[in-house]
Amino acid sequence: MGNRIQIFDTTLRDGEQVPGCKLNMEQKVEIAIALEDLGVDVIEAGFPISSPGDFHAVEAVCRAVTNPTVCALSRAVQKDIEVAGQAIRYAKRGRIHTGIGTSDSHIYQKLKTTPERILEQAVWAVKLARNYTDDIEFYAEDAGRTDNAFLARVIEAVIAAGATVVNIPDTTGYCLPEDYGRKIKYLVDHVKGIECATISTHCHNDLGLATANSIAGILNGAGQIECTINGIGERAGNTSLEEVVMIMRQHPDLGLLTEINTPLLCSMSSLVSQMMGMPVQPNKAIVGSNAFAHSSGIHQDGVIKSRETYEIIDPKEVGAHESKIVLTARSGRAALKFRANRLGYQMDQELLNLIYTDFLNVADQKKEVFDTDIHVLMEKHSISV
Repeated sequence: MGNRIQIFDTTLRDGEQVPGCKLNMEQKVEIAIALEDLGVDVIEAGFPISSPGDFHAVEAVCRAVTNPTVCALSRAVQKDIEVAGQAIRYAKRGRIHTGIGTSDSHIYQKLKTTPERILEQAVWAVKLARNYTDDIEFYAEDAGRTDNAFLARVIEAVIAAGATVVNIPDTTGYCLPEDYGRKIKYLVDHVKGIECATISTHCHNDLGLATANSIAGILNGAGQIECTINGIGERAGNTSLEEVVMIMRQHPDLGLLTEINTPLLCSMSSLVSQMMGMPVQPNKAIVGSNAFAHSSGIHQDGVIKSRETYEIIDPKEVGAHESKIVLTARSGRAALKFRANRLGYQMDQELLNLIYTDFLNVADQKKEVFDTDIHVLMEKHSISV
């Protein structure tokens, strides 16, 4: 048996904070239902106090899904928590996600207060939230830049107040993986009662380290990863759900398991991309259009002989159907023959060498050689299917 890692999806909350990615209520519900099919454990449906539309969308998601916990975000503010509590009242399993900044930057510059007052407000917020649900997640905003000793004091206090999940966000994407991992380990080793709560990672991608930091977190004792489809989110984005899930799946020696139905990853990616009008970069890991595409002749020859030569994931595992052999000026004879055979053409080595010369002339003029171009080449040499 492996260690079960909870997948907390915040596409509908943190992901929707991307400029231009606003969703209406019907779109939020459609994505939430797809996330339930995908197998996520928690759906953070929104920030109810932010607008009436977001409040009603969280309500609608609560009514629409059965299995996932539905989470509503709040600040450590009375009205926020009350409205979040109202928004999740129809959830089969509801959670309030409340918290406050804990770094010196947040305490002294943003909130203009003191560490002791932060501690008091954190405990007060958790206790208030417990009037609405027994499932309370506390976030220590900017935990990545928070002194570990003070962070441990806050986390210990909120667990004693009733927090069931403690979120350790690298809000600015500042941490290196080894530093973030050590921070989680410090909490495991120094917080009294830490075994009574789940530690959660919430990493941003400002330095491109969100996925690495999240994995470092769970390797050091975290039990939940907060992430988004396609890695969307504030600024440079959040931890990518598909990346962390497939890392755990491809490294069974880690003993980390999720309930994610991975063949739905590509369709889930496409749905979110379409709904939010946010294209997925072609070279995006796991779900990008080039994730299983090969154009180098050396790579193509290897993949044709044995897919595992250059692919550590079977495309079918993530719903990508098959590898793509893309014909370019970098392609070799093996790739040309492979694509021609799939179109029904057969040729010996001598004929292949002859056609390959013409193929390179075409490829030098175009970014990619398509099936129609292959048909023209075959007709030129009087080869029929």
